[in-house]
Amino acid sequence: MTVPAAKKQNDNQPRMIWSFATAVVCRILLNTARRFIYPFAPTFSRGLGVPLTAVTSLIAVNQATSVIGLFFGPVSDRIGYRVMMLCSLGMLSLGMFAAGCMPVYGIVLIALFLAGLGKSIFDPAIQAFVGERVPYHKRGKAVGFLEVSWAGSSLLGIPLMAFLIATHGWRAPFFVLGLLALAGGVVLGFLLPKDRKQTAGHIKPGELLAAYRILLKNRAAMGALVFAFFFNGANDIFFVIYGAWLENAFEISVMALGAGTAVIGVAELCGEGLTAFLSDRMGLKKSVVAGAGITILNYALLPLYSHSLFVAFTGIFVLFLTVEFTIVTSIALYTEILPNARATMIAAVMAAAGLGRVAGALTGGVVWLSGGIAATGIVSAAFTGVALIALLIGFSQWRDETPEDGGQSHRIQAPKG
Repeated sequence: MTVPAAKKQNDNQPRMIWSFATAVVCRILLNTARRFIYPFAPTFSRGLGVPLTAVTSLIAVNQATSVIGLFFGPVSDRIGYRVMMLCSLGMLSLGMFAAGCMPVYGIVLIALFLAGLGKSIFDPAIQAFVGERVPYHKRGKAVGFLEVSWAGSSLLGIPLMAFLIATHGWRAPFFVLGLLALAGGVVLGFLLPKDRKQTAGHIKPGELLAAYRILLKNRAAMGALVFAFFFNGANDIFFVIYGAWLENAFEISVMALGAGTAVIGVAELCGEGLTAFLSDRMGLKKSVVAGAGITILNYALLPLYSHSLFVAFTGIFVLFLTVEFTIVTSIALYTEILPNARATMIAAVMAAAGLGRVAGALTGGVVWLSGGIAATGIVSAAFTGVALIALLIGFSQWRDETPEDGGQSHRIQAPKG
């Protein structure tokens, strides 16, 4: 007797929920491994016996992996998302254990490179997996749930690393992250279904860059890349100077700046939750456009926030909530641009976003020194405006709807090549 397809899907649903929950935990580990070096740079400088500038070089190498990860998107589309996710967790575990066992600068450098590369491989793979398995009309909820891991790293992961460093020394986080990554890989390997046979025939052995030629021919894909570059660049123009702005305007302490960071973490969590509960109802494209529009307004109002610390923290909260909502919702939207090459699309977006953040970080200090918070707000708003225009042009023919077939008829197929 044949089991109906609907019953099979219902039977698999609990397993998929546990798979997503485990993936969130694994992404918290990857995000923590990428971010925890920032607040504890002086501690690692002393532990390794190197100047602080050498530790900032570790951070730069870690961030550079977002561009290197560009080349692994087509690999994920060809050999399977599950395989690449497990490989990325293996990289993280190996790197963390190596750094803990051999605490010398060169090994830590390699460890953080592997951690960053693992994240740059894992993120496109899991988001592509969601795009493949979750209907379009539920995509925002699924991606929003996954992206809780970003806020989780700042609200849970980094405080845990601080506790470990304070109680067991600066090497302890490496051992704990390595062990948890290994355990996460085992559990995820058990829960994730086997990869479906890939049908992206245009991705041939030895011709992985062919996927990017297809991407460059797709109007929506190009709009997404330009949007990711300018939107993330705008955020870093403000992010790199917000501490200096608060210190200059209110003469606050380091502890108060720490509270500001916590405000950002809570705002990111709320933004991710808003994506999960609102974006599918509004429509993904409309949600991204609305989020970008509100973000432009927030940047323009930055000078008005300097009159009160409470108002400044409130403004920062609203700003990062809308930024996170827009970014996470846009990821859900991007998973449907090239259904046959989802990981390639997400990897390209991550690379564009990473380059945008580099450009924003380099621009932010210059703008701040030239015109203070008023100039920062204007330039960030202008960057976001360019991003919004690119999105509207790129997605001008995009039908953002949720048909009865669960979104399948929505798809704009990749051109043949």
